[in-house]
Amino acid sequence: MKSEATGNGEDAANYCMRLEPHPDRIPARTWAALRAVNGATDPFTDPRFHAALIDSRSVGGRSGWLPAFAVLERGTEIVGIAPLYEKQHSYGEYVFDWAWADAYRRHGLDYYPKGLVAIPFTPVPGARLLAIDEPSRRALAVGLIGCAREAGWSSMHVLFPPQADAAALHEAGYLERHGVQFHWTNPGYRDFNDYLAALTQPKRKKILAERRKVREAGIVVTAIEGPQIEAAHWQLFDQCYRMTYAQHGSTPYLTPAFFRQIGRTMPEHLLMCLARPADGGQAIAASLLFHDGQAIYGRHWGALEHVPCLHFEASYYTPIEWAIRRGIHRFEGGAQGEHKMARGFLPVQTCSAHWLAHPAFNDAVADFLARESGGIEAYLDELNERSPMRST
Repeated sequence: MKSEATGNGEDAANYCMRLEPHPDRIPARTWAALRAVNGATDPFTDPRFHAALIDSRSVGGRSGWLPAFAVLERGTEIVGIAPLYEKQHSYGEYVFDWAWADAYRRHGLDYYPKGLVAIPFTPVPGARLLAIDEPSRRALAVGLIGCAREAGWSSMHVLFPPQADAAALHEAGYLERHGVQFHWTNPGYRDFNDYLAALTQPKRKKILAERRKVREAGIVVTAIEGPQIEAAHWQLFDQCYRMTYAQHGSTPYLTPAFFRQIGRTMPEHLLMCLARPADGGQAIAASLLFHDGQAIYGRHWGALEHVPCLHFEASYYTPIEWAIRRGIHRFEGGAQGEHKMARGFLPVQTCSAHWLAHPAFNDAVADFLARESGGIEAYLDELNERSPMRST
């Protein structure tokens, strides 16, 4: 698909938008330059991440995620990229619009396919409109609507954008929606005990008790950085990952080939925490996190057998220890989860942007979001009143 994308005012110069099915169709140096301009250091805007999703068939085919990377050109220069997917459902997004889809269905309208600018299966806030400058950012926001109209999609959605992207999307006519995640921050802790000292006494006691249960079960958890993750580790992790999905009666999103590929192509962004018996037996659980030197991102966990509190040790406490040693300032634990507050994660507001082609439905969703926004603000106030941190 190739179409005109025209901005307004100072953005009146014509831009051209095209869609590409694979990030390899876009020069790597262009990706890198646009990521740098936008301060995008996270692994999820890296084309290697999306290439692994596609090459491993975790997206594409019959997955309901059809890659269609939006490329904005001004003359012969690429001035913007957005990780765009055509969606046939709303799984794996972490911003829930099932009620909107049901309303369309009840009125005899098709909600799918829709356009989605997001990182598949990854509720991590970050750059979505990788633009060389602000006029291009605004043109990219407008151009995505043009893509939706031309493709006949019901809507266009941009999940977890930063403030600059959200402003451009709002100006282009998108509706803004807010949510809540829980992030851990490191103000300069010297060690894990220093972090514990910043918590209220009940929270310290709870964490110490949970760590003690894992030790008493005879389990140790070690952190392995990407270059040291071997084929046997990936095999074990995949077993754990699939076992956990099976226990919940669901199908995992990511294929074994995805994990093997990111292990080869972007090991510098990976951290695996392995749980094994202290006597040196076979590992029984593993968590996989991504990092970029500034933050770590908790993503996947699995276990072959149940050990009380092992999830918290492998997914939170061992990664926090690793982050403190490395001087990393932020740990994003993923979507939702008030239980994270007991581990020192604090609530932060997230954002998403939505444009619906049908005027009446767009108005109805706008009304819903206005009411929902008040609830989110009240929820944040309530959470902040229950902070796990000691008053200083």
